[in-house]
Amino acid sequence: MSYVRWWVAALLFFATTINYLDRIVFTVLNTVIGKELGLTDQTYGNVNAAFQFAYMVGFLFAGKFIDRFGTRIGYAVAITWWSLAAAFHAAVRSAVSLGFWRAMLGLGESGNFPAAIKSVAEWFPLKDRALATGVFNAGANVASMVGPPILVFMNARYGWRSCFLVTAGLGFIWLLLWVLTYRPPDRHPAVKPAELEHIRSDAAAREAEPAIGWVAVLGYRQTWGFTLAKFLTDPVWWFYLFWLPRYFIKVRGFNLEQVGWALPVIYLMADLGSVAGGWISGFLIRRGWQHGKARKTAMAICACAMPIAALAVLVPNTILAVALVSLATAAHQGWSANLFTTTSDVFPKQAVGDVVGIGGSAGALGGILFSSLIPGWVIEHFGYTPVFLPLGLFHLTALIIVHRLMGDMRRVSLREPSVRA
Repeated sequence: MSYVRWWVAALLFFATTINYLDRIVFTVLNTVIGKELGLTDQTYGNVNAAFQFAYMVGFLFAGKFIDRFGTRIGYAVAITWWSLAAAFHAAVRSAVSLGFWRAMLGLGESGNFPAAIKSVAEWFPLKDRALATGVFNAGANVASMVGPPILVFMNARYGWRSCFLVTAGLGFIWLLLWVLTYRPPDRHPAVKPAELEHIRSDAAAREAEPAIGWVAVLGYRQTWGFTLAKFLTDPVWWFYLFWLPRYFIKVRGFNLEQVGWALPVIYLMADLGSVAGGWISGFLIRRGWQHGKARKTAMAICACAMPIAALAVLVPNTILAVALVSLATAAHQGWSANLFTTTSDVFPKQAVGDVVGIGGSAGALGGILFSSLIPGWVIEHFGYTPVFLPLGLFHLTALIIVHRLMGDMRRVSLREPSVRA
């Protein structure tokens, strides 16, 4: 049997790694950039909100674009856009121009996850999708793990503007590999019959369905379950991603070099959590569990860890605080690997891009509210505790919503909206 599908998973992993490298340059070096451009906590939150607003708008159309033109073209357009936007960060001279190019970056980066999820649905049978999703989703954590020390070093040697140019260049290298090597499985010259048979092993569950627009997809309660879960839980990840370096420097007394080494530890754990979360549900499915029960069990384990992790803001010991934050990032990524996979479990591949786009847009909207605008104001006036503690309950709330609206996660028919079922 050939293993081209795992080459595809590797490409998705590296694309996601580059995607996050582009966005964390500003996060890791925000104190340096902020000092040069004059950013307050509130302005910092507003710049992040500009990224997330464009990310939200882009998600609404990225899924439709990818469903229309396919993953090969869709991914190529997305990474070209966001790499150009990343490169132009090197030319900013004010908070306004920074906000503009952050928005352009968010618009392009919105195509990553719809394209990656659709690629997984095309290349992997149902029982392997959570693991494949966990693998590519781990790219976000690898970027957050290896990026900070490298970015801190590059900033010290060459300045922060060079960091954006390097990450943009990585995007164009990936683009070349993608265009040269990616084809759908039934048209890929390196895929052998045995692998194609494996990919199609659940073909009965992927029978042809009519393509419908994202407005029509909103007629399914499963779409709302996924969307509301993203709205509640994505902001938690965004908050940790955006505010941890600032929190460590301003509250815990870290210098930039210490931040550059603390973040890799935190995101190494997130990396392990992403893969472990996908593995748990896949293991349970292989043991005979219904996939809906398996997904929700894995998600419940992760959700229950989040309130404990939120106590990081209260503990005086810095090492314990880093450990609890590591638990939070690991649990969230394990949750995310399973939540993303529910879309390809429940919906035929014709609708996956639309559903992921809607959910991603909702997650970005939640991020604007709960990880940028509100935290920026609250932190400036009251500190970090009133933000950390409430966010610890968001995953448990989302789990209840998923259980009520997505039910047993049986596959739906695009001809019969489940709201009428």
